Parts: sequence; C-alpha cells; structure tokens
Amino acid sequence: MLEYFNVTITPFQSERRVSVLLPKGYETSDKHYPVLYMHDGQNLFIDSEASFGVSWGIKDYLEQQSDLEIIVVGIDCNHEGFERFNEYAPWENKELGQRLFNDEKLTGGKGKEYIDYLTFELKPLIDEKYRTLPKETAMAGSSMGGLISTYAACKYPHIYKRIASLSSAYWINQHEIEAYIQESDLSEVERFYLDVGTKEDTSFINHQIYIDSSQKVYDLLVEKIENVRFDIVEEAVHNEAAWRKRLPVMFDFLYK
Repeated sequence: MLEYFNVTITPFQSERRVSVLLPKGYETSDKHYPVLYMHDGQNLFIDSEASFGVSWGIKDYLEQQSDLEIIVVGIDCNHEGFERFNEYAPWENKELGQRLFNDEKLTGGKGKEYIDYLTFELKPLIDEKYRTLPKETAMAGSSMGGLISTYAACKYPHIYKRIASLSSAYWINQHEIEAYIQESDLSEVERFYLDVGTKEDTSFINHQIYIDSSQKVYDLLVEKIENVRFDIVEEAVHNEAAWRKRLPVMFDFLYK
C-alpha cells in the first residue's frame, strides 16, 4: 500500500511530497516495522512517476518478499532547476557546481540542514503517524543520495544504523566525506552497503573516478564498521534501471 502526503522542509520553506510504502498486512495487523528512508522518492516505486520513466521498482520487489516487512519512506528531491545538487551536498563545492551546471548559484552545502530536517521533523512525524520501530531506522540513496546517506550515518550513527549507498557521487565532497568518516564513531552502524558500476558516467566524471572515489570511502568504512559490503558491478551504468537490478543484493545485505 502506497500513501502520499506533502510536507514543508522548514529550513528551505520548500514543499515536498513524501511517499510511504507500507508492508503487506499492515492494515490488518498491530505489528511495528523498521523504516528505510530514501532520497529521490519520485523515482522509487512507480515507473510513470519516475523522472526518466523507469523506477527502482521497490514496490513490486517488496510485495514479492514475504519475509521482508519494512516501511519505506521516499522524499522527493527538489525539482527546481538543479536545486537537488544544493540539498544533497553536505559541503559547498562552488567550482564543481559551476562546471557541472554552469550556474554560480549551485554551491552545495545545504545537505546538513536537509538531514537535520529528516531526523528531527520528518522522522518523528513518521513515527507518530505509522507503527514503526523508531530504533530500527535505515537510509539509502544513489549518486548524490548515496553521499548524503553516508553523511547522515556519520552525523547520527545512533539513528541511521543501516545504510545503502549506490553509485555514490562522493567525488562532489570527496575530501570532506573522507575526513568526516575518519573522525566519526561509527560503532553503532550495523550494516553498510555500497557499490559502483564499471560504466558509470556523469558529465565529465567518468567510471574510473566513480570507482576510485567509492574505493577510498570503502577503505575507511571497513575499518570503522563490522559489516560492510562493497561491490564493483560489471557493465553497470548510472540510472534507475541499473539500481533496480541491485535491489536483491542491497536488501539481502541490509536486512537478512
């Protein structure tokens, strides 16, 4: 069952749609469930809603998994221009924003406020509205969604205990995210899944930059977290269809 409602992301005074996928049997049970928060919510569940016509297919996948009962909360990205870049980058990178989008207003650096909103406003709302297990909270995302999920794990490791970061755009804030991982106590993070394809490509950022970037992050995470998995996926490109294929591996590692 998929439900929708709108919220105002208060730091930005920006209205955003939230999608909530409830597990089978939710209406007829009194059970409480773990929650997985995911970015780019418009691309998660239904092909017709996805930005490029293909979703992750999470709704269909979870409906076929009788032994995996979780609530998935998707938060749409900001569709105004390239504002997504600003909100999903925890630290500023004015030069890269200019190079990628030829727009001096795209500096990044709003990710800290975005994650604080999710943690202190949206999460309490979800925990009040639905039957959740508040201490069993995960986060996942792809590309910049992977970067911001990794940041969230470092900032609030006692809350976001399971993380999936697919095709991560760590290169946007490479130095900062590496330093943040090194200085963070991640002992409460239970599982961390990350991957990258061998045919990733974004503008002038080629597949080898993606691979090297994620490898550096993995090398740090594996020293901090007991259960870390890093896959380099042959022939995988940078889109929702590619991430859909990796759902079984991602969910199996996070929850089984």
